[in-house]
Amino acid sequence: MEKQDKLHIVSESEESSVPFLRGILTRSLQKTGIPFDDAYSIASGIRSHFQGSNQLSTDQLRREVARYLQEKGFESFVEIYLKNSIEKSHLTVVTSDGADSPFSKGQLADSLEICALPREVIYDVASAIESEMLFSDRTTISTKELTARVLALLAERAGAATASVYQRWVDFSHSGRPLIILIGGTTGSGKSSISSELAHKLDIVRTQSTDMLREVMRLMIPSRLLPTLHSSTFEAYASLPTAGKEADSSEMVSGYLTQSGQVAVGVEGVLGRTANEQVSLILEGVHLHPEFMHQIEQQTDAIVVPAILAVLKSKRLKKRLVGRGHAIQSRRSERYLESFDQIWELQSFLLSEADSYDIPIVENNDEEQTVQTILQIVSRRLEEKESNQP
Repeated sequence: MEKQDKLHIVSESEESSVPFLRGILTRSLQKTGIPFDDAYSIASGIRSHFQGSNQLSTDQLRREVARYLQEKGFESFVEIYLKNSIEKSHLTVVTSDGADSPFSKGQLADSLEICALPREVIYDVASAIESEMLFSDRTTISTKELTARVLALLAERAGAATASVYQRWVDFSHSGRPLIILIGGTTGSGKSSISSELAHKLDIVRTQSTDMLREVMRLMIPSRLLPTLHSSTFEAYASLPTAGKEADSSEMVSGYLTQSGQVAVGVEGVLGRTANEQVSLILEGVHLHPEFMHQIEQQTDAIVVPAILAVLKSKRLKKRLVGRGHAIQSRRSERYLESFDQIWELQSFLLSEADSYDIPIVENNDEEQTVQTILQIVSRRLEEKESNQP
C-alpha cells in the first residue's frame, strides 16, 4: 500500500514548511481555554478535514480552525484563538507606493484614538477589521481599502461625524505636515502626564519640556547674568531689581514673563529644528505663555494645537502639589504650599491671557477625559484647516 504524503503547513512569511501536528494544534486550542478533550477532538477533526491534502498555508489553517470552532459551538473562543495566533499571521497591508507591513490590530486601534471614542468601541472596530481579514481568503489589503473598511465600520458603529474625524486624520497623516501640540499651565496642572498620554495615543515620538530647556540654559548661563532664570517660575519676581519683600500680582507676573522670555529662546530653537525636520512634536511647560502660543501659530506651516490646563479648585490643586512633591522630593511639597498664593495667582493670569488670545482652556480633573478633550481640539483644528484650504 502506497504511503500517503503527510500534510504540511507552509509559512509564507518565514518561507518554511512544517508537518501538521495534531498535538501542537491541541495545545494552541487549550491556551484559549478549551478543555483538553474538546481541543484534541477539534484538532482531530481538522486533520480529517484536510486528509488527502499536501499542504496548507498558516492563514488557511487559522481560518479553517476558526470556522470549525463556530460550527462546533465554540463561538466564544474564536476571538481568543485569533488573538493568540495573530503574531504568526501573514496579513499584509500594502501602501500606495508598494511598501508592505504586517497588519497590526494594536496599531489600528492607536490610529483610532484621534476619534476620542471609548476604548471598548475602538477595540471593537479594530477587532472586527482583524476578524474580517482573517476570515477572508486574502492575505493582503491596500491601505486605501483598509481605510475604507474602517470608515464604513466607524460610520455604522459611531456615526458619520466620527468617520469624518478619522478621514481627516488619515488625510493629515499622509500630507507630511507636522503636528505641534502646545500644553501650558501652572505648576501641578498635570502637563507632563497629559503630554505623555497624548504622545502615546497619537504616536508622536518627540516631546519636550520647557523646564528641561531651562535646566540646560542654567548650566550655560550663570545666575549673576540671568538671575531670574535660576529661580522657580512663581518665584522669579524675587530676582527682579525692583522686587520687594513680598510680591504683589504685577511683580509676580513680571517675574514670570521675564523668565518665559528667556526660555523662549530655547523653545524657538526646538521649534526651528522641528520645522527643518518636518516632525511632529508635543511641547509642554509653564513657560508657554498664551501670547507666545499665538505667535507660534502665526510663524509655522505646521498644524499647531495650543491648550492651557487648569485646576480650578484650590483644594484640588494643593492636593496635586503635595502629591507631586512627595513623588519627587518631600521638601518640594512644603515649598509649593508656601508659595501656593503665587502659583494660584499665576494660574489666574495664564487663564485670563488664554481667554484673550482664544487659547482653549481644559480643566484637568480626570486624566482620561482631559486627553479626550484635547484629542477633540486636535480634530477641530484639522477641520478648521481643511475648511480654509482653497
